[in-house]
Amino acid sequence: MSPRSPYDGVVLAAPHSTAYQRYSTDTAHVWLARALKGTLDAAGLRKDQIDGLSVASFTLFPDSAVGLTQHLGLGLRYLDSIPMGGASGIVGLRRAARAVQAGDASIVACIAGDTNQIDSFRKLLSSFSRFAMDASYPYGYGGPNSMFALLTDAYMDTYGATREDFGRLCVAQRDNALRNPNALMKKPLTMDDYLAARPISDPIALFDCVMPCAGAEAFLVMTEDTAVQQGLPFVRIAGTIERHNAFPDDPIQLRGGWARDVDDLWSMAGLAPIDMDLVQTYDDYPVISMLQFEDLGFCGKGEGPDFLRDKDLTVTGDLPHNTSGGQLSAGQAGAGGGYLGLVEALRQVTGQAGPTQVAGAKHALVSGFGMINYDRGLCSGAAVLTGEAA
Repeated sequence: MSPRSPYDGVVLAAPHSTAYQRYSTDTAHVWLARALKGTLDAAGLRKDQIDGLSVASFTLFPDSAVGLTQHLGLGLRYLDSIPMGGASGIVGLRRAARAVQAGDASIVACIAGDTNQIDSFRKLLSSFSRFAMDASYPYGYGGPNSMFALLTDAYMDTYGATREDFGRLCVAQRDNALRNPNALMKKPLTMDDYLAARPISDPIALFDCVMPCAGAEAFLVMTEDTAVQQGLPFVRIAGTIERHNAFPDDPIQLRGGWARDVDDLWSMAGLAPIDMDLVQTYDDYPVISMLQFEDLGFCGKGEGPDFLRDKDLTVTGDLPHNTSGGQLSAGQAGAGGGYLGLVEALRQVTGQAGPTQVAGAKHALVSGFGMINYDRGLCSGAAVLTGEAA
């Protein structure tokens, strides 16, 4: 494999999150427009000053990304649509950065989000993929809960993990969410609460599951010179990886695509897991966060529970994790869930995270995971980000 080219001269700036809502009668267009306006306002830019757009959304239908440009009144020379769920943020970042680096765009707005009307989630699941339509949905499988229950059960059986091991992730994230004014979960969560929660799909219970909601996230990709001219705090991209359908022959998913490329990620970044001031994993279910800690080199395969038992995962701890509360406590705004950790990481390493700020944060790891297709997630990615003073 040839060496990966660095992202010299390209930076990320102007992170923005909309306030989430459990349900909304607004369209996805409204939520995405709010996010776009928020990131442009943060940068002091007008919409006619951007010439690129990257969109991730499940509920834009019957519109597409190109239809959205007309709704928003944008004239662009770069347009991308990333239908990869929880991996969309990393994939969108990578592609937008290369477009700016090549001169195919000057400023790219990366936006992601969805609405959540009363029946949105059922409609999404019923036509999510051909696998879902043919092999799962007709039999009343109940959505991703049952799929992740199988993965969680297999992980527990293979490596001896307990529900308490997953509970540590959920309890710490709730503590972080209580600092985040945009998080939907506002009630403290104890380990006893977690263990006593209503069963959903054995061994998964209520607090292992994300809550769908409406919302959107956004950031800008531009040259470092542009960020300096605008007076914007910015983030450099030290390294990234992306992989799809990484291990098709595995009988059940106990590893993700990160495991294929983890050495390339850290080699490109010139850093190591121990150098990270915070970690943002994609957390639709806690078992997936456990896989990311292992596959991204923080510990060996199956060692995640032992590794995390000695760690404080809160904002003030020794391994701050999902500092906004993550999806498990902030909410899952559709495709915006794949941006949540990334946008929070941008705030963190630029010192703009406010009540969730990790003291002295300069290096962050963000990972994404998406598109569970019958029995496994197909898309994965990760990025190492550094603050301008790092």
